[in-house]
Formats: sequence, structure tokens, C-alpha cells
Amino acid sequence: MTQRPDILCIGSVLWDIIGRTDLPMALGNDKPGRIVQVPGGVALNIAMTLRRFGLAPALVSVVGDDPAGRELVAACEGMGLDCGVLTVDPDLPTDQYMAIEAQGTLVAALADAHSLEAAGDRILAPLADGRLGSAEAPWAGPVAIDGNLTEALLAEIADSPLFAAADLRIAPASPGKAERLRPLLRHPRATLYVNREEAGLLTGTRPANAAAAAEALVAAGARRVLVTAGAEMAVDARPGRTLTAVPPPVEARRITGAGDTFMAAHVAAELGGAGPEEALQSAVAAAAAYVSGDLA
Repeated sequence: MTQRPDILCIGSVLWDIIGRTDLPMALGNDKPGRIVQVPGGVALNIAMTLRRFGLAPALVSVVGDDPAGRELVAACEGMGLDCGVLTVDPDLPTDQYMAIEAQGTLVAALADAHSLEAAGDRILAPLADGRLGSAEAPWAGPVAIDGNLTEALLAEIADSPLFAAADLRIAPASPGKAERLRPLLRHPRATLYVNREEAGLLTGTRPANAAAAAEALVAAGARRVLVTAGAEMAVDARPGRTLTAVPPPVEARRITGAGDTFMAAHVAAELGGAGPEEALQSAVAAAAAYVSGDLA
């Protein structure tokens, strides 16, 4: 590391392989479209967006010591991301994610984050050995964490002295992994970023909208939550206070990474001194620009 990072991004750092078509798709369809391979993963998506907002994030994750991993690290460093504490494992392949999108909606996706799960708490060594902190002098600053970590590791983070002074910003990664966040749901320093479906899974409810989803999370003990519901509404809620914002109308051209962009833009706005209302508006605007294809 050449300087102290502004924020740590802990979680998936991998290759996204995404196929997109402007045509409608149903199960079993074979349609013309475009396929791209780009750096991705929730933690990396957040880091890339934070970097575009002028912040200096550090990646805390694992990649394989293979051609895919070396190419990915080179791409990350080329974007100005700090890879100095990234774990490189010669025995694990670099993770990847594959998705198909049609007309700006997700048709299906597979996340292969098995190497991140296998690495477990080894990726957290820099927070214990003095490079980023220690149990006696823990990292004091923001940390973005995604739900591609195992539930056991998330539970360890919830109780660990290594995170005792951190401002935790948590994303589930996908509805299929939302319940992994339960150990952090009532954490006194955690802010959760979820969509309506993920909120329902965490609370065992079927919220009608983002506001109801946020209310259920707060009732379940969450300190602060930000809930999105696509183009409908975004909510920032904590006990005794609820803020809402409606995203500007746009033509959706992509969806993978939209939630990560929302979270990163919100974190960047708050770290830049924005108040809660301004930060929420900044986040919905950035997510809308991303979905429309106007934000790289």
C-alpha cells in the first residue's frame, strides 16, 4: 500500500461474464446479444465506483495465482485500486460470475465464489497483523462487506475486536445470500444495503414496498438500513427517522451491479460530508445513471 485507504472493500473480487440482449427472453431461448467479460464481484464493483468518486479503496479478498487472477489484479491496479493486501492463493482458482440480462432485467445468474469461501478468515489477516490494524488498534474507518463471505465468517466479523471501531456497510450480494447477514442485522455499527426481496428474507416478511421493508428491518433491530425497490423508491431508515427518494425515470439497459453502485455512491456522498437526504438522492441518481448506461 502506498497510502492509507479511505475504505476497505471486503468480499468478492472476480470476473463478471455477462450476456445482454435487447430482445425479450424466456426459459430455453437462444437470442442474439453481446457477451462481455469485465472485473466484477460486489466488493470490487463497490470499490470501482468509490474510485470514480475520488476515494482510495483497498480490496480485501482472494484471487488465484493463475492467469485469470493476474489479469484481474493488473486490471484493478490499472484503475487505481489498492491491491496491496489482496490474498493471492496458488491453490485456488480465481472466482467468476455469469449472468444473462434481457431488456435491462436479470434472466439468470450463477456466482462461483467458492475460492472466497474456501479462503475464509485468511483474507482478514491484514486487519490483525498491523498492515491495516490489530486487535489492540483496530481499523477505524468505513468497511464495505458483502454477503459472498460465509455466514460463519460474517458472524466472526460481528464479534471480532478487529472491527470494533469500524463503520460497517453491509450488502448481501444477492437474495440467495441475504440470510447470511443475520449475524450483523442488530450490529450497533452496521448499515445494511438491501433490496425489498432481501429485506423480506431477513425479516421473514413479504413487504409491499421499500418503506414497509425498511420498517420491518428496523423493527427486527437494525440500526440503519437502506432499501431499494428498482425504479419505485429508495428508503433510508433508522429508529425514529425515515427518508425516501424516487429514482429518476430511465430506460434500463443493464442491471448487474446497480445495487453496488447505489451503495458505493451513498457511502462516497457521506464520506464527502453530505447529509442523509443529499446522500440518498446522490445514490438513486448514480444507480439510475448506471442502469441507463450513462455511468461506466
